[in-house]
Amino acid sequence: MFNLERIRKDFPILSRKVNGKPLVYLDNAATSQTPQHVIDCIVDYYSNYNANIHRGVHTLSQEATDKYEAARQTIQKHFNVKKAHEIIFTSGTTHGINLVANGFSSFLKSGDEIVVSALEHHSNIVPWQMLCERTGAVLKVIPMNEEGELVMSEFDNLLSPNTQLVFVNHISNALGTINPIEEIIQKAHAVDAAVLVDGAQACPHIKPDVQDLDVDFYVASAHKMCGPTGVGILYGKEAWLNKLPPYQGGGEMIAEVTFEKTTYADLPHKFEAGTPNICGGIAFGAAIDYMNSIGFNNIASYEHELLEYATQQLLKINGLKIYGTSKHKTSVISFNLEGIHPYDVGTILDKMGIAVRTGHHCAQPIMDYYKIPGTVRASFAFYNTKTEVDSLVEGVKKAQMMLS
Repeated sequence: MFNLERIRKDFPILSRKVNGKPLVYLDNAATSQTPQHVIDCIVDYYSNYNANIHRGVHTLSQEATDKYEAARQTIQKHFNVKKAHEIIFTSGTTHGINLVANGFSSFLKSGDEIVVSALEHHSNIVPWQMLCERTGAVLKVIPMNEEGELVMSEFDNLLSPNTQLVFVNHISNALGTINPIEEIIQKAHAVDAAVLVDGAQACPHIKPDVQDLDVDFYVASAHKMCGPTGVGILYGKEAWLNKLPPYQGGGEMIAEVTFEKTTYADLPHKFEAGTPNICGGIAFGAAIDYMNSIGFNNIASYEHELLEYATQQLLKINGLKIYGTSKHKTSVISFNLEGIHPYDVGTILDKMGIAVRTGHHCAQPIMDYYKIPGTVRASFAFYNTKTEVDSLVEGVKKAQMMLS
């Protein structure tokens, strides 16, 4: 049973006040809030078994290692990964993308082509531009339409025997559009191109099955999924991870070191140089367990209900325009009030205790497409309520009255 009242009690921050008003937290696409279960896991680590992993024979080290590797197995099961060593712990989605981009710089040559989409976060644009600068490869872009959807007929035209890599987000952080990644993966593989999917915005809402998708790489961040900041994962097919060179050198990622030659450790340690975010990895596993205890079908169903309600209520406001109107989207609404800068709206809402995101959301090409400086973005999670939506609507009306 989906018990919203009980769920909200799991999140201590939801009971605080901001500027003397009850907090209405609607910036979940940037960072979700953390339940007490995960907070307790973090406290337990530092209170009872804080130690470095994989290297110690003492009890604390062994306990920490066991918990860390158990978290990897939890993540493996959640994403339906075939082998645990295909899960690489990273500092987050951006780290995972850069790891892959750096590795492919060893394979690409001038004239090769890589494809990204017009809906990407800067983290899934800039590393590929840098890769092209290093290798002479050519970057091509799947265009978008007015509804905030990818023009898939143009994707067909972009693919060629020279296409080596395709990178696309599963869900747009700026618009909430759910991209047809199954179709993208299938078509890319038809020309023997590898595919990386940025799942940062998808994983809080749905449960990706990487084997069913047949995706080559999939990246995600814990802090979007009720976990801590500073930790994420890269999933990669074993064959690709074995082929890619190490991203960083140091301890843990080696098999043997001499001044003449170094040999590298097996997966996953080959890509996990240095002391990792041990507590973060363990807490990531705890966060996934928490979300699964609620159920992703329950989460998706309730968030869709919130999205529909919020969309209906906001569109009643004269002069309000929503950007990203795809039929296939998650619980994100980007909007503007006619003649009012989004930053000013966000500032007024903050005075009322309502947390939203304003700006280009690290997706400036999308804003350039719409010829706007940015948007106000309200992003909903399974612990938000319709009453909070009502507060948002009233806050937007007040901002419009004050700023017009």
